[in-house]
Amino acid sequence: MSDYPSVNDLTLEEKAALTSGTNPWSLGNVADKGLPNYTITDGPHGLRKARNTESMDVEENVPATCFPPAASMACSWNPELVERVGEAMGEECIQEQVAVILGPGVNIKRNPLGGRCFEYWSEDPYLAGHTAVGIVKGVQSKGVGTSLKHFAANNQETDRLRISATISPRALREIYLPAFEYIVKTAQPWTVMCSYNKINGVFSSQNRWLLTDVLRGEWGFKGIVMSDWGAVSDRVAALNAGLNLEMPPSNTDDQIVAAAKDGRIPAAQLDKMAQGMIDLVAKARPAMSRDGYRYDVDAHNEIARQAAVESMVLLKNEDATLPVAKSAKIAVIGEFARTPRYQGAGSSLINPTKLTSFLDAIEERGVAADFAPGFTLDDAAQDPALTEQAVTAAEQADVVLLFLGLPAAYESEGFDRNTLDIPAKQVEVLEAVAAANPNVAVVLSNGSVVSLPWRGRAKTILETWLLGQAGGAALADVIFGDEAPSGKLAQTIIDDVNDDPSAMNWPGEEGHVDYGEGVFVGYRYYDTFRKQVTYPFGYGLSYATFDVHDATVAKTGPRDAEVTVTVTNTSDVAGAEIVQVYVAPPKAKVARPVHELKGFAKVSLAPGESKSVTIALDDRAFAYWSERFDDWHVEGGTYTVEVGVSSRDIVSRLDVEIDDDGKIMNLDEWSTFGEWLDDPIGAPILQHVLDDMGREAGHPVIPDSALMVMFLRSMPLNSLGVILGETGRQLARNLAESYRKVTARR
Repeated sequence: MSDYPSVNDLTLEEKAALTSGTNPWSLGNVADKGLPNYTITDGPHGLRKARNTESMDVEENVPATCFPPAASMACSWNPELVERVGEAMGEECIQEQVAVILGPGVNIKRNPLGGRCFEYWSEDPYLAGHTAVGIVKGVQSKGVGTSLKHFAANNQETDRLRISATISPRALREIYLPAFEYIVKTAQPWTVMCSYNKINGVFSSQNRWLLTDVLRGEWGFKGIVMSDWGAVSDRVAALNAGLNLEMPPSNTDDQIVAAAKDGRIPAAQLDKMAQGMIDLVAKARPAMSRDGYRYDVDAHNEIARQAAVESMVLLKNEDATLPVAKSAKIAVIGEFARTPRYQGAGSSLINPTKLTSFLDAIEERGVAADFAPGFTLDDAAQDPALTEQAVTAAEQADVVLLFLGLPAAYESEGFDRNTLDIPAKQVEVLEAVAAANPNVAVVLSNGSVVSLPWRGRAKTILETWLLGQAGGAALADVIFGDEAPSGKLAQTIIDDVNDDPSAMNWPGEEGHVDYGEGVFVGYRYYDTFRKQVTYPFGYGLSYATFDVHDATVAKTGPRDAEVTVTVTNTSDVAGAEIVQVYVAPPKAKVARPVHELKGFAKVSLAPGESKSVTIALDDRAFAYWSERFDDWHVEGGTYTVEVGVSSRDIVSRLDVEIDDDGKIMNLDEWSTFGEWLDDPIGAPILQHVLDDMGREAGHPVIPDSALMVMFLRSMPLNSLGVILGETGRQLARNLAESYRKVTARR
């Protein structure tokens, strides 16, 4: 790195050039000073490198492994598996000479209609951060950078280029920022990509509080911040806010030069942003200098296959319909079995190195099956002949594997869905097939939640999400019992989108969207308010059975604890159980969810095997964001640690005493009488002043009445005169003066 220039070696024009891309897919080129031009590409779940990096065309891409998208891999609850996927992605970047791959995207699934939900991990920030971090660790272990995105509050596609998300500080800190925070602090992604939208009226690209105060100042981020493509409307404001790189280039370097000359951009700020770009290029140089490197295409396909296996969630399995006996007479119905829906659409569209459908997979296995397409994947009306063909196949089978889901045109980057329902003609086929043969196993393909009002017509439902290029082989592994399903829901399934807590404010109006549900997103809302759901967060079945037992909790510090639990495989089938730890707070000064996920462990077990796992809970597991303190706050008290296998299947509840963090809010004239009464510093001062004034007046300043005290509790000091007249005003002055004297001595 020593042969790279420093920012002091560059001209003003060269510094400005570094803060914008070289072309739509590259950065860093200052040839006269020895800075090479490096390629960056899309790729949350695989490498999407355009054949022509001079073009914004996202259709013509070099072949790469298409791994399961985030919506799928999140359901594996397996950070180690995700890290292996990241390592493979990094190797593919080296071969294709890509310095930074743009992902992962960790935005919260605020509403199941979000068009980009397939690209995001969860409705829960803890799960999103603790799984997606594997992509960052894996890719960067190969000397290639990642771009954590979209920072922040990019939770819808409707009006995404300009919508202003109105979000409380607490909701931001507890729901929409923690996944980013955890990954930044744990893995230091080389880059962070800002989102298009505004947050509380300020574009993310121009939000100094977000990009500098929080990201760099509070979290210690060391890398560069780049824009989403076209997210910069004011380069000067963006650079001053902490944006290193505008993408794609807008050919407006002259604006930066002019602003630097007239002082609108401080010299030190421009130097800092440009030096960050030099450091990024230098960091990528070793990997980008590996000429002739070739990754193992087949090995990466196998990683994609294992990721697909662990991503599937078995929602229902009456009469052990799955796994299917190899001797069974099988009908395979549904166009998705032949034409798999294996990825989402938009900027993450990958050209796979190979692609296996379920029909391909069973042919390779030598499994005979009658196939009927059942329906088409377009919006055409249902063809009665296709229904009849499907019924005929079903009548002659022992078991029906019915492939249903959302066609590719139903969900994509760029627009949100307008319904949770799968196409009506698919349900029509299900009803006809189930009437002919009740042994129906539905295999679902979809990037986000779909409604399941028809679930009573199927004995089995296997939610596969989008399984990537090896999904067909992975499906055969699970359906025929070579692998037991082990996925758990990363997103609650509901039948009516109007039951979602964000429904009243989705997708906003007149250029803004109110996040009125606050911290009550997903299961935090459903579980707190005891709402009916179709399948809860964290839910999933297996062919194996498990006993989760002997849970204990031990306090390891004033605000830390450790949970230990044993898991036993009580079946004759190998499988994996996911132990989930939720923390339920005592009554608090703010409205808190009934419980929140704060730890998990995936435990693989042979038949009859037992394993003990330990899950640590730090102070953040017990904290909420206090808008009064503008900081995390732990209230002391008895917390309940819940050990379960879904948010609604809790097997053990254990109490632990957690110490208060001792944070005290400074009191003033706007603090209420009740806040003075409850404050450890304010209460004795209040009593002392009341005693002094009472002695001077010859009678109590405040009547000895519980009703009067109750009435006064909600009144700020400077309002006491309304009830107590001049005595109340004097009380407020004396209290404020005494408090200032006491706190000045501390």
